[in-house]
Amino acid sequence: MDEKEIIVLMAIAIPVTLVIIVIVLFSVFSNRKNKLLKEQEEAKKSFERELAESQIEMREETLRNISWELHDNIGQLMTLAKIQSQLAVDQPELLAEISDTIGQGIDELRSLSKLINPEALKSLSLVEAITLEIERFNRLKFITSTLKVNGAVVPLESNKQVILFRILQEFFSNTIKHSKASNLTVTLDYTDNQLTICAKDDGIGFDDNDVFLGIGLKNMKTRAKLINSTLSINSKREQGTTLHLNYNFT
Repeated sequence: MDEKEIIVLMAIAIPVTLVIIVIVLFSVFSNRKNKLLKEQEEAKKSFERELAESQIEMREETLRNISWELHDNIGQLMTLAKIQSQLAVDQPELLAEISDTIGQGIDELRSLSKLINPEALKSLSLVEAITLEIERFNRLKFITSTLKVNGAVVPLESNKQVILFRILQEFFSNTIKHSKASNLTVTLDYTDNQLTICAKDDGIGFDDNDVFLGIGLKNMKTRAKLINSTLSINSKREQGTTLHLNYNFT
């Protein structure tokens, strides 16, 4: 093969090689793009699924709360008012107490109406929603609870707010049902770039073998990850339990 033929072959081979390289690169790019789009779609579906589950769980928790309040709180107030009214036939001085009892029952119904109205719940900010929970715990004497808010409150996307509130609601539920705690403190720290949430109880705590650690913590971490948050729960036997959650605004 002479030099001229070699040059011709190279002139043909180089463009063909370049075309092959371009095709391969395009194929790789297309595959990566399709994979990324698929992952984004799966992430979107996962978020929507978790959001829907969180909303359903919140409604179920709300209905349980309403049931408890109607039976344990408002029902008892109305029973007391009935007894007072019967006694007032012979003791008119009890009329003032009856008025106070009925007034207290009306106030409790007004507070309860905020939970019954789904539109009202949707319009609540994260701080307002947590405040309602804290007030309910104290009103029903489930646990002595306090909420502290530091920094300027930053409005959150409603969908992400639902996830954050559900994570806290699950922590509250475990605290009240299982921890035997006397006190619960929730702190929200707002900065320009981040919301840090700390919820702490003084209950009996748990260890690695507890069901809460295996199921509850897993669910909470999964939901935190969906909104690009980091979540940790630290606990020791007889030393209480603390939740730390960092949510970045950007």
